[in-house]
Parts: sequence; C-alpha cells; structure tokens
Amino acid sequence: MKTIAKKLATLIITLFIVSFLAFLAFQIIPGDPTTKMLGTEATPEAIAALRSELGLDLPFFVRYWNWLTAFLQGNFGMSYSYHLPVSEMLADKLPITALLTVLSFAFTVVISLPLGVLAGSVRSRWLEQVITAVDQIIMSVPAFFVGILACFVFGLTFKLFVPGNFVSYTESWSGCLGYLVFPALSIAIPRIAMTVKMLRGAILAESGQDYVRTSWSRGASRGLMMRRHVLRNALVPTIAFLAVSAAEIMTGTIVIEQVFTIPGVGRLLLASIGNRDFPVVQAIVVIMAAWIVLVNFVADLLYQLVDPRIRMR
Repeated sequence: MKTIAKKLATLIITLFIVSFLAFLAFQIIPGDPTTKMLGTEATPEAIAALRSELGLDLPFFVRYWNWLTAFLQGNFGMSYSYHLPVSEMLADKLPITALLTVLSFAFTVVISLPLGVLAGSVRSRWLEQVITAVDQIIMSVPAFFVGILACFVFGLTFKLFVPGNFVSYTESWSGCLGYLVFPALSIAIPRIAMTVKMLRGAILAESGQDYVRTSWSRGASRGLMMRRHVLRNALVPTIAFLAVSAAEIMTGTIVIEQVFTIPGVGRLLLASIGNRDFPVVQAIVVIMAAWIVLVNFVADLLYQLVDPRIRMR
C-alpha cells in the first residue's frame, strides 16, 4: 500500500509539472493570439481590450493559478478560434480518439503476444531468419504509410470502407467501430512487430538461463517450463514495452486521424496549434500527459502481479 501511495504521489507531481511546462511554453513562444483573432490591422486599443478580456494582461503566475484551478474543476477555458468551451469541444472528440487508442492497443496485445511466444519457441535456423527479416521490414514502415496503403487497398480497391466517410459513435457505434478497425490496425502493425521482437528476445534470453537448462536436464517438460517460468519472467520487460507502446499509440493517433479524416483530438490539436488556440492545445497536452503517466502507473502495478520479487523490493 505504501508503494502505491508513493507512485500516486509521483503521478500527481508529474502531472503538476507537465501542466506548468505546458502553460509556460505557450506563454513564451512568439506571437500573440489576439493578433490572430483580430487581424494584423487591429488597433492597439482593440488588442489591449481583448487581452484584458482574455486575462492575458495579468501576471504569469496569476494566469497559471487561475487556469489550473479552473482546469481541476473541469473548466478548460474558452477556445480563441471557435468561441466555445474547450470542455465541450473535447467531449465530442475525445471519445473517438480514446476508442481508436484502445482499439489499437487491443490489437497490439492480442496479436503480438501469441506471435511473440510462437516466434520464441521456433528452433529452426532458417525460420528464425525469416521471422527476423519480416519483423524488421514491418518495424521500418511508419504507421502513416501503413494507413495510406490501407486506404488504397482496402478502401479504394476492395471497397471495404469509404476513406473519409467517418461514422460518428453518436450515429452508430457499430459503424464507428467498423471504420476505426483499419486506422487502429495501421497504428498497431508496427507496434506488433516491435512487441514480437521484444517478447521473442526475452523468451530466448530466459530460455538460456542456468535454471532452465537444469530443469530440462532433470526431465521437466518444455511446455511446463515455458508456462511457469520462462514466459512469466519474459513478460516483465514485455509489459514495460507495452506500456511505452500504449503511450506512443495515443500520440500516433494524431497522424492517423489526418490520413483517415477522423474528427478526433489529433486533428483538433494540429488545427489549434496553427490557429494559436492555446486553451485547446494546453488542455489536450495535459490530457495526453495524464494518459501517459496513468499507463505507466498501471504498468508498475502489473509488474508486481507478474513478478512478486518486485513487491519484495
């Protein structure tokens, strides 16, 4: 319990630091959002009035404290470009990105773990070389290129979906999930290849340990050793890698949403950066950071379940 409390404290401190840095970054970069909103021909009086209305004339720490306290209450501010509450804008788009992220991660776990165990069990030299070569090729292909290929092959050629014709979850959950399958696979495929390589390497390294060879020499079955010891120990670094993958998958949705024209948080983020819509960008950055920190927190808990030695330490 003490360990969990310490990790929760670390999580909160990390999020606080990230929120401060995110707020600071958009205060020191060149450019004034009021100029973007009013145009370059706006009078100094109009700019000063708008800055006062937006609270941009207040001291930095006062602005940060006001933004942080409002953020913690669920008030993310008003969008400079759309003149709408940021919370309302995210409430419409965040479920789409979250669903795409979860679906991509589910594909990564469900496909990579069996393939990794199978690849780690192969004892044929030429087959190992084939697996390594295929794995390297797939890892080298970026997710956005996989997405472009998916649009061309499965969308335009086989007509399995219509690229750009996104179906919102508010209209049909099944239609939304059906459209997100190929974007999710596009994100997951490179991660699957990396996870397979990671798990295969961990299994091979664990299989070469002295206790495994000793157990086999005493008559223990290969399957029993794999299930009770080799796979369990190999899963510890694999879980760490999957935690990193879960964090990277959410950032990967930004590009994939552009390729498949998905109206999620990623497209909103890029548009808001271009428009200097700082309240929207700050909220999205903090939410993404919270996801990354939360994933690592859950991964730490999983380490302790998989390997009791971590609990002892």
